[in-house]
Amino acid sequence: MNENRKVCDESGKSCKRVQELSLLFEISEMLNQSTDIKEALHPIMEIIATHIGLDRVILSVLNRNTSNILIEVAYGLSDVEKSRGNYKIGEGIIGKVVQKGKPVIIPKISDHPDFLNKTGARTTTVDNKDISFICVPIKSKEQIIGTLSINRTYYENISYEQDLRLLTIIGTMIARSVRSRQDRLEEMERLQLENDLLQDKLRQKVKHNTMVGSSGKMQEIYNLVAKVATTNTTVLIRGESGVGKELVAEAIHQASPRVDMPLIKINCSALPESLIESELFGHERGAFTGADSLRKGRFELAEGGTIFLDEIGDLPMSTQVKILRILQQKEYERLGGAKTLKANVRVIAATNRDLEKMVEINEFRLDLFYRLNVFPVHIPALRERKADIPLLVDHFIEKCNKENGTDIKRITGSAIDMLMYYHWPGNIRELENCIERATILSTDGVIRSMHLPPTLQTAESSGTTTNGTLETVLSKVEEQLIIDTLIITKGNLAKAADKLKVTERIIGLRIKKYKIDPGRFKIKK
Repeated sequence: MNENRKVCDESGKSCKRVQELSLLFEISEMLNQSTDIKEALHPIMEIIATHIGLDRVILSVLNRNTSNILIEVAYGLSDVEKSRGNYKIGEGIIGKVVQKGKPVIIPKISDHPDFLNKTGARTTTVDNKDISFICVPIKSKEQIIGTLSINRTYYENISYEQDLRLLTIIGTMIARSVRSRQDRLEEMERLQLENDLLQDKLRQKVKHNTMVGSSGKMQEIYNLVAKVATTNTTVLIRGESGVGKELVAEAIHQASPRVDMPLIKINCSALPESLIESELFGHERGAFTGADSLRKGRFELAEGGTIFLDEIGDLPMSTQVKILRILQQKEYERLGGAKTLKANVRVIAATNRDLEKMVEINEFRLDLFYRLNVFPVHIPALRERKADIPLLVDHFIEKCNKENGTDIKRITGSAIDMLMYYHWPGNIRELENCIERATILSTDGVIRSMHLPPTLQTAESSGTTTNGTLETVLSKVEEQLIIDTLIITKGNLAKAADKLKVTERIIGLRIKKYKIDPGRFKIKK
């Protein structure tokens, strides 16, 4: 009898329960942390054998297309022996468990006629002792998907019911993990179908195909774009850097009556203060040193069309006055000129800054803010619409294939899982850069976990799975949760406490405990 079983026999039921809970907790952690369930099954079979004291542990899977039952993973079998373990439904003990959906306990396989020994690995006795066999069905959505079976030396006093109960629980845990991944794949397929239908509808209304996403938040954006596009209303697009504000501006212009006229874009933060007025409004010859000819500004070039003022929060106060005049009176003068020009231009502005706060500290004009904020459109951060990530990945893979001449055909499930877990501070721009990097690194047409940047690597994929006591693990989880919340709230302790449903005092104590500096999460001005 194995050492674990002896100890439990001496200590009683409480020891057995602790041992079972320890085993189940360890299996649960491995399933939760794994980005690829197949990779997790091998060590799970080994720890089941180690904890219970078994000769062999076998996980078989039913292929519904062929009705064959194959050994997926096994502890105690060679690859050749595994390949022999091929059963039909109703054939042998494993086949009958799949057929009837009920567990089987065989204390002595030497006495059982259904034992076929297809693998050639078992004998009916080991060291003149009989072998016991227990097999339980694995069910997913009331369908049998496989079996979990064990092989151990026969002892009269062993509780087979205890082993049966434990194997049933483990089989259920594995089935749930498999089902979760299947549901995710089905959800991805559903989202892809919804996105295709939504894109068709959007192309009819908006005539723009560079916006990708079918989540509820993106559907709201599509509806707003479709409604405002046909008007001449000023639009203020807000959102973090990298969320795709420029694409929304393009979509509005493409669906507007001005579609055949120019769309002129200008980044207000990219030009020095001394040149920005000349760029926006143009200048007359001799307006300043070096102005040796008349130059049309962006507003004049956009006449009849649309002008997109990106990062409008960075405009100097002196220029804000002139923008306000254009919005109110539709007129302006070139720099150094006396002639008043009319502006038949639609204005779309964008910013990632807090304009309301800038108004409070007199860095942005209140009247201009009201003029710009006629029709605000907020673009959600990528972490707020992670359901769109698979669709965006497919879009960027296709784009990179065209632009870089690569031939990427697919991305693995484990790589998608890593992309889904990441919090994406750089939003869609960061995701696009990650996919472009991965397409270049891949050599076989497949993007795998190892092709993604180190910042996305998970514990399982990088071989750094968590070890330690429950208290240690929970402390690490708590610390990371606080850090993630501070990232979202940009270092605001009050907002972080509200999101975590704790008091500011408690979060202050935790920050002190883990030596976290909230200041590093605040936006620098």
